[in-house]
Amino acid sequence: MALSSLKSNLQFATLKTLSLVSITAMSPQQSVKEVLRTADCVCFDVDSTVIRDEGIDELARFCGKGEEVKRLTAEAMGGNMTFQEALKKRLDIIRPSVGQIKEFLEKFPIHLTPGIAELVKLLQERGVTVYLVSGGFRSLIDPVADVLSIPRSNVYANRLKFYFNGEYAGFDENEPTSRSGGKPLVIRRLKEQFGYQKLVMVGDGATDAEASPPADAFIGFGGNVVREEVKKRAPWYVLSFQELIDALKVQIERKN
Repeated sequence: MALSSLKSNLQFATLKTLSLVSITAMSPQQSVKEVLRTADCVCFDVDSTVIRDEGIDELARFCGKGEEVKRLTAEAMGGNMTFQEALKKRLDIIRPSVGQIKEFLEKFPIHLTPGIAELVKLLQERGVTVYLVSGGFRSLIDPVADVLSIPRSNVYANRLKFYFNGEYAGFDENEPTSRSGGKPLVIRRLKEQFGYQKLVMVGDGATDAEASPPADAFIGFGGNVVREEVKKRAPWYVLSFQELIDALKVQIERKN
């Protein structure tokens, strides 16, 4: 009797434990949403994520080098060269001067992706630190940060170099974002320097997906360009920033 009773109690306890596990277990997508809701830092890629365009392609087109750069970009996407080699070759074709950069910024308006301004504002209101981490150019990205009220000190991107007469002189090859593996390095440094516990990376490209880890979660973004490789790798893949806004607002409603 006693042994039978003990076995029954153990079986009941085991079933209860399994039931609790099944209730509390989260899917990969749910896990990423939970990290976002509790995040103390969110990093966004810029080109085709925060803005609707690819900055280097638009600048090349503006400078009359669009087709040449497009062909080189296609070659680079085929894995025939490193990120830094591709960046150098494209810039050697464009060779933008200070004057061209200024004129481009004046004539080419910033096309923010719908929902990004509301999302950044919502995150900042929650006390979340927001960064822009890009393989693009700081001179093109700083104005985007200004529009979104993100401090320029929170921008990690490539720096163009110019001669005293304003002509193009190259780019800073010491910037981590100028080479392969640069974004994970930036994320790692941010975590080490500021002690972020829940850091989320959001972006459309493979270099963004590669940043997690060390990022605690990655959200793939396909609102401007859908990249199948990224879609496959992302535990949570969204086509609109409204999906992130809704996920954050659900938590606010629960608290109220």
